[in-house]
Amino acid sequence: MKYPGFILTLPVLFSMMICTACDRSDPPPVIPLTAQKTTMETPAPPKQNPLRIGMGAMITPKEGYVYYQQLQGYIQKKLGRPVQLVDRENYDEMNDLLESSGVDVAFVCAGPYVEGKSKFNLELLAMPLVKGQPLYYSYILVHKDSTINSFKELRGKTFAFTDPKSNSGKLVPTYMLTKMKETPERYFSRVEFTYGHDKSIRAVADKIVDGAAVDSLIWEYTALKRPEITNQTKIIAKSAPYGIPPMVVRAGLDPELKRKIKDILLGAANDPEGREILKGMMIDAFVAGDDKNYDTIRTMNTWVAGQRKR
Repeated sequence: MKYPGFILTLPVLFSMMICTACDRSDPPPVIPLTAQKTTMETPAPPKQNPLRIGMGAMITPKEGYVYYQQLQGYIQKKLGRPVQLVDRENYDEMNDLLESSGVDVAFVCAGPYVEGKSKFNLELLAMPLVKGQPLYYSYILVHKDSTINSFKELRGKTFAFTDPKSNSGKLVPTYMLTKMKETPERYFSRVEFTYGHDKSIRAVADKIVDGAAVDSLIWEYTALKRPEITNQTKIIAKSAPYGIPPMVVRAGLDPELKRKIKDILLGAANDPEGREILKGMMIDAFVAGDDKNYDTIRTMNTWVAGQRKR
């Protein structure tokens, strides 16, 4: 079962060139003998291609899009060039765009960053701080009225994953199962992919599934903005902390442009306008990325892959 994503489109500016030609039958122009003033027009600066920032419905609740739009406008103003948001429905599509230079910068989940770093040299640009830490968790949810109070009690139940490449929404619960010498296919009666952490939360709240694994950041955001939804859920398990979903840049992006974007992000918390946007996103600040934060995810990937070969 696949839940529809939200596609965000932005206006694109087009230029037209108008050419004129003289008819050969026209009489020769009359050149006055009196001196004429001439005016020199400053040529318009060449149009710049927009900076394309990728984002996705997977990690962005619908209510949070407005803050990404505000961040887009903020970066555009500070950078002095057009900025375009590019939305995709799943992590594979976003990583494909990053690999093929379809987007320049993107907000991605920690899992796809680790994969992109290994496959096509995806580069860490910045990490958000939430409650002072560049960390997040996987929450295992059930309905508030459920008698289930532990992950082990979900055997034979229906379960929602977010995306096949999601760390908190797929890898973490799969890793938990491999530790139990189980697989999702054997352990659960049915598995759904929602392609959105907010959609997984709602699937539990609406009793569409018995349980789900979600990004703690999205659950906390939804709890603040839409408590009537999270109030219908309860957290029965919380994972170890993992490196927070980062902002990344594609391989080959102009180093000077990359530096400017990074400076804008890292300086946003010290700017009143930037600080207000970050507040809406529930981010304290952006800090320089540290790839070591994602080593625990690499360890889980290696463990799960090793168990599958047995």
